[in-house]
Amino acid sequence: MSNNSTLNRYSRILSRPEIPYYLIIWSTIFLGALGLVMVLSSSTVTSLEENGNAYTIFIRQFFFLGLGAFSFYWASRVNGRIWPKIARYSLSISIVILLLPFVPFLGKNVKGNRNWIEIGGFTLQPSEFAKFLLILWCALQLRKISETSGKYTHFGLIFPGLFVVITLILFERDLGTALLVFIIASGILFLSGASLKPFIAMGVLAVLVGGASILTNSYRMNRFGALFDPFDERYYKFAGWQPAHSIMGLASGGLWGSGLGASKQKWANLAEAHTDFIFSVIGEELGLLGTLLVLTLYAALIYSILRVALKTKDDFSRYVTAGIACWLIAQVTINIGSVTSLIPVIGVTLPLISYGGSSLLANLLAIGYVLGVARRTPEISEGIKANRVRKLSQ
Repeated sequence: MSNNSTLNRYSRILSRPEIPYYLIIWSTIFLGALGLVMVLSSSTVTSLEENGNAYTIFIRQFFFLGLGAFSFYWASRVNGRIWPKIARYSLSISIVILLLPFVPFLGKNVKGNRNWIEIGGFTLQPSEFAKFLLILWCALQLRKISETSGKYTHFGLIFPGLFVVITLILFERDLGTALLVFIIASGILFLSGASLKPFIAMGVLAVLVGGASILTNSYRMNRFGALFDPFDERYYKFAGWQPAHSIMGLASGGLWGSGLGASKQKWANLAEAHTDFIFSVIGEELGLLGTLLVLTLYAALIYSILRVALKTKDDFSRYVTAGIACWLIAQVTINIGSVTSLIPVIGVTLPLISYGGSSLLANLLAIGYVLGVARRTPEISEGIKANRVRKLSQ
């Protein structure tokens, strides 16, 4: 009987309209804090080798976390009418910033990818911000359908801009981000009620482009081959090195982990330990419980964002919020899938946790936007006020 009453009590708490608002705040705070700790733990060896200081990478991440916290707060508090205005120009802004890496004195090659720019000693990745800008533009385009009673088609509105953005990203040789952008746009289209025929066409196009990108690049072919057995002698010392040592790290962590800072794989065995493969270090140092904690926090964040999308009455806000949820779902799935060798290594960061100032800033700006939508939604806003009254009366 007591178990039923406890269950009913928690069910009533979770059904409160303001719960997604607080879950977004706290899950973001915990993921950001955990990410900062794990960047410190996983980057000391690399930072010492590259910079002569074990804390350089950590300090940079701390700096960008501070900037990201400001952008998070600003996006959650700014007048909501500013976002459709930004969305009108967001495709043009995306195209401009994606062209910056091709400018000789700005662009920077990192491991064969020309998708970075260097300003004042800081390296930024414009394509991270292009994801959020593209979501804003897609939402504005899709709102035209409801405003014009179906005069435009979903596919016809989105595809031209999407094609330009993905083409520019592919010219930067960043297949992972191009795939991610394609998935985000497809998710928004699906949630907006688009017919299935365009999805089939886009799927075929994606397979053709992706297949051509893989078949014309021996390194990508080896990555695909290493998926089935990264310990195979043909791949182990090359494309199989990262997934093989990632699996070793996860397997050696056990239930409780080896302890914070005690990872062995980060000692030059696991490349990109503080970026693309930070989840493996979490599994090695914090064990299965640590990885489950991360997954729980992501589940709480994405669940809350989707609840906000369902509650808002504004079409533009709903599409943007749903697009941000698709972004997080896709990026988390691709990253963890690569780390656990369920999919080939693609090379995307783990949102809010991996080292990377551009990714952290873009993620926090987008989540701050969702928080702003929640605050402007009458049902959630009234729930927040009621919660404050309850606290004051206690």
